[in-house]
Amino acid sequence: MSSSSRLGGQRSQDPSLAEVLRARGLRLTAQRQLVLEAVYALGHATPDQIHAAVARTAAGVNITTVYRTLELLEELGLVTHTHLSHGSPTYHAAGEDQHVHLVCRVCGGVDEVSPSMLDGLVAELERSRGFRVDVGHVALFGTCGACADQQASESENQ
Repeated sequence: MSSSSRLGGQRSQDPSLAEVLRARGLRLTAQRQLVLEAVYALGHATPDQIHAAVARTAAGVNITTVYRTLELLEELGLVTHTHLSHGSPTYHAAGEDQHVHLVCRVCGGVDEVSPSMLDGLVAELERSRGFRVDVGHVALFGTCGACADQQASESENQ
C-alpha cells in the first residue's frame, strides 16, 4: 500500500482515526468510522447528506449521532465546516487544499476558487487591522455568470 493510498479516507501515513481517538482516551466506534468515511466520500456535505450516506450502511445511526460525531471529528482536526447558506454547515476533510466557495444566491450552485484570489484582501486585512483570515472558511455569495447572463437577457426582453 503506497503512502498516497486511502484507508478510511486518510492517507496511510497519517494517524488512523483509531490512533487519534485513543490518544484522547476515546474509542473507535463503527458510527464514528462511518461518519468520517462518508465525509471523505461525499467531499462537501451537510449533516443530513452524511446521515443519508451512513444510513445506507447502518440504518440504526440517528441524526443526533451524526451531529455529535461531526463535532468530535472537527475537534480532533479531521474534518472542518463552512457555511454555504443559511442552513446547515457543509463538512469536508480537514486535509483538503484550502479553497474559497462561490455560492450563487439564484441557482444555489457552488464553485471553488484558489485562496490566492484573495491574497490582496488577506494582506490588506493583516496589514491594516492585524486580522488573519482563515481562508478555509470563506464563502462568497453572489450571482454566478450563467444566472447573471440569464437575468440580463430577461431584462432586455421586458
